[in-house]
Amino acid sequence: MRYWIIGLYLPILLIVVSCLGCRDGARSVSTSDPAPIQVAVLRGPSVIALADWLVNPPQIGGQAVSVQVFDAPDRVQAALIKGEADVAMLPMISAANLYNKGVALQLLGCPIWGTLYIVERQSIAANTTLHLFGSGTTPDILTRHYLQQQGLDYPLSYTLRSAQEVAEGLLAGRVDRAVLGEPFLSLVLRKDSSLHIVADLNRLSPQDSIGFAQTAIVCTPEAATHRQELCAALRRSCAETNAAPERAIQRLETQQLFAPGALTTASVRRCRIDFRETKEIASSIETFLRLIYSYEPRALGGKLPDAGFISPTP
Repeated sequence: MRYWIIGLYLPILLIVVSCLGCRDGARSVSTSDPAPIQVAVLRGPSVIALADWLVNPPQIGGQAVSVQVFDAPDRVQAALIKGEADVAMLPMISAANLYNKGVALQLLGCPIWGTLYIVERQSIAANTTLHLFGSGTTPDILTRHYLQQQGLDYPLSYTLRSAQEVAEGLLAGRVDRAVLGEPFLSLVLRKDSSLHIVADLNRLSPQDSIGFAQTAIVCTPEAATHRQELCAALRRSCAETNAAPERAIQRLETQQLFAPGALTTASVRRCRIDFRETKEIASSIETFLRLIYSYEPRALGGKLPDAGFISPTP
């Protein structure tokens, strides 16, 4: 009789246990941590600006921030387009181009105001070729603008395909004059004392205190619901890098994003890191985009972005 009773109630007990297990499982799913906010940046000044986030990721809307570092600008764009990034830092002309193509994004502001300089060897001929890479890109356009403003007629060469190749050419003695940005600029200056900076390409004039809004940080419309938090966190990270560049360098080296000694305090300073929101710098963004358009309309997708690029409609 006893075994018969156990057999009768065993299926009921199993159902109760099963239901309790389902209830526990539902509770664990509902209280799990939300997915992190993915931030895509390029190895270079972009990640230097966000060095603090690598070790002290902020919480935005209750979500942790995760920084993804890429080695090519097109990979940063792809992450944004594919929905693999919620926030991305990329050239301002790339952001405007994506906006003109209908990619849903909002411009948060500009965190980096240019790292481009002309460097040359001492005692070279006036007509020495100026080497740069990326025809139709920001370095090319700002170089042409500077030369025109200064009445200079240097022969231009685009045979080198990257900043690394330009740096290697300078150090090997094959190149005597070039456009270069950080961190490669500091590298060549440190390794070859015959090289020196002769021009800053990042300003309309030496009196221009802010410079060109060359870099954009954008986000998806979903992430834009936390716009104020994002902007405040970006401002804090950029301020931290400027206040303690040695600490920022140590963090970047610990994360193996830069080789030991590749960055210096001077190289961080030359990145001109200073996050400013779009509402603060609308005129600077417009001035920069109009300059780009006057030289290379294709760089912006054939047209200037409409007012929604800088001031999105709520």
